[in-house]
Amino acid sequence: MMKSGPYQMSGCSCGSHGSQAEHDRACTAIADTAADDMKLYGRTVEQAVLKAIVPNALHRRALLQNVGASTLAAAIASIFPIGAATEAFAQTGKLEKTDLKVGFIPITCATPIIMGEPMGFYKKQGLNVEVVKTAGWAVIRDKAINKEYDAAHMLAAMPIAISLGLGATPQPFVTPAIENVNGQAITLAMKHKDKRDPKQWKGFKLAVPFDYSMHNYLLRYYLAEHGIDPDTDVQIRSVPPPEMVANLRADNIDGFLAPDNVVQRAVFDGVGFIHLLSKEIWDGHPCCSFSASKAFINENPNSYAALLRAILDATAYASKAENRKQIAEAIAPANYLNAPLTVIEQVLTGTYADGLGGVKRDPARISFDPFPYESFAVWMLTQMKRWGQIKGEIDYQGIAKQVFLATDTAKIMKEAGFEAPASSTKSFVVMGKPFDPAKPADYLNSFAMKRS
Repeated sequence: MMKSGPYQMSGCSCGSHGSQAEHDRACTAIADTAADDMKLYGRTVEQAVLKAIVPNALHRRALLQNVGASTLAAAIASIFPIGAATEAFAQTGKLEKTDLKVGFIPITCATPIIMGEPMGFYKKQGLNVEVVKTAGWAVIRDKAINKEYDAAHMLAAMPIAISLGLGATPQPFVTPAIENVNGQAITLAMKHKDKRDPKQWKGFKLAVPFDYSMHNYLLRYYLAEHGIDPDTDVQIRSVPPPEMVANLRADNIDGFLAPDNVVQRAVFDGVGFIHLLSKEIWDGHPCCSFSASKAFINENPNSYAALLRAILDATAYASKAENRKQIAEAIAPANYLNAPLTVIEQVLTGTYADGLGGVKRDPARISFDPFPYESFAVWMLTQMKRWGQIKGEIDYQGIAKQVFLATDTAKIMKEAGFEAPASSTKSFVVMGKPFDPAKPADYLNSFAMKRS
């Protein structure tokens, strides 16, 4: 038995580890993490200095292509104290929390959030993020409210509903980034392939993922434009996306407006066909969002900023068509979407089977643009009011500014080297009807079919 003596103590010199070897390994890991953080801060400072010297993004890209990143970094360092600035930035930019949980629903709408883990976008920002597959939207909402998730993949309307106390105790939630644009479709059971006119759908049982969703509002809009009252002529029920295809197969529903991977799985399984893409209702509509509580942001401003930078970086990568097949491989496995690779590729590449024997090509079937235009929130509020989800007067612009953080996101996008729109609002057209975000009440009053 080993005798104890001044150099034969159990544990380590700091008393926190089982042996001195464990202590040394821990110190090495901490040093490596610190070094990685300093490299990250250094790159951030270099980017900020370069933007200050060359404000025009096109000119910056041309300079980088002609000179090279390493040569340019050396030139900047010769005239600007990068080292000192990096140390100062590290003191103010230290992450309050590096281990984070982000909940998601297994649909292609969550692509930037999901791919951030296997493709290293979170690690690039010094974060250890666990993306947690979740069964349904109500569970996502409850876990985010209860702080089991630090942030979450949410339907674009959910942070508005949570902030207003619709369906849950009111808590201020925000949307700093849109996850995807377009990326939905109306799918019908194969037995209805001869009923392409919505006027033939009276009595149908149709599914959407959640009451507070673009899916619900776009389906209602589409039905109403064809003279079908969504509350009396059909039944619209909420069904979690992972359960939709099974319900269609079991004849529990006649169709659904759902995320595109659910749509394409119905086609792949031979139980449904694509009636039309949601972009045919409104091309450029938002679908899902990256959302967090204001409490999380206030308590962890640097971790939040790093998380948002990772999401913006992943979204920019996903926006390029040449990256889509690689992304499909990363997010198709069981711990993420749990879907055949061909299904995910058909969604992300835009070359897909329609279920009626045709092959369609539409690269914009799903797009990725993170900017949270306030006008998106204003439009959703008009539909919440239209169908009786909100009673009384609405401060459209005030709510939109509080929940959709267009101004803050534009600032972070610019700091991270991304192009940001000049305005936080824009006009658009839904089924031929122009929407002016400055006149939401007039827009609402123009509809003949409404509950309000």
